[in-house]
Amino acid sequence: MEPTSPADVTARLQETGYLSDGDLATVVFLSLRMQRPLLLEGEPGTGKTALAEAIAESLGLPLVRLQCYEGIDATQALYDWDFPRQILHLRALEAAGGADVEEAEKSLYDERFLLARPVLAALQQAPAVLLVDEVDRADDEFEAFLLEVLSTYQVSIPELGTVKAVTPPVVILTSNRTRELHDALKRRCLYHWIDHPGLDREVEILRSRAPEVSETLARQVATIAQQLRQRGDLEKPPGVAETLDWARALQHLGATEVDLETSARTLGALVKYREDTDRVKQALDQMLRT
Repeated sequence: MEPTSPADVTARLQETGYLSDGDLATVVFLSLRMQRPLLLEGEPGTGKTALAEAIAESLGLPLVRLQCYEGIDATQALYDWDFPRQILHLRALEAAGGADVEEAEKSLYDERFLLARPVLAALQQAPAVLLVDEVDRADDEFEAFLLEVLSTYQVSIPELGTVKAVTPPVVILTSNRTRELHDALKRRCLYHWIDHPGLDREVEILRSRAPEVSETLARQVATIAQQLRQRGDLEKPPGVAETLDWARALQHLGATEVDLETSARTLGALVKYREDTDRVKQALDQMLRT
């Protein structure tokens, strides 16, 4: 059943371990009620993908994920034909004494040989949640394709005809804003910017997603992450996902509070660039001495 209010969205997401504020819960509620795609933008690691996963779990729907990348085209998103099985089918026809050429060609493009990629799979499985992840990594042509699909919730397969979703899927698009998306795609969607959480919210998230981590350790980790994001000299400031990984790493090593030696050994969970590792080590030394 669909949520009945933004407060209901908040409660359902919290049951999955995802903590949302009122603004985010409201836009999710409206997206579901109005059957409009939801475009989430924000820095990497702020929980955009995790939100899509939480929405799917809270609604009891399958999550179909399309990971975008440079050079992706409609074929990778829609469908392909299972060429090896088609060859085996032709050989089976030949072994059985052959068949009419036209009929043999038609039989090659049967649904049993169709490989559904994420967009087609989401339309076929509807209701479902379709996550188009990091759409900003794709190009303009792929954006135009997405816009067409999201306008009609149907795709055309020349050999089989049109596939139209009986129930439009819940569509979540995420972007790290490495480039600006076209206005046409944005107008089709509801929009929300997800920022890094404040200190208290981040501690709540850590305690919710990693309850094995003590509150003292969670607060120390969150405080350090907040300070690192404010520095402005890191290649990639830690997101919430990295903060979670770091807290768990420290906990697995038996740390009850952040100390310089254990922290230095676990920085691979927090930062992902060599230059950042050196900068964070120096920053931690100063933070923990004060």
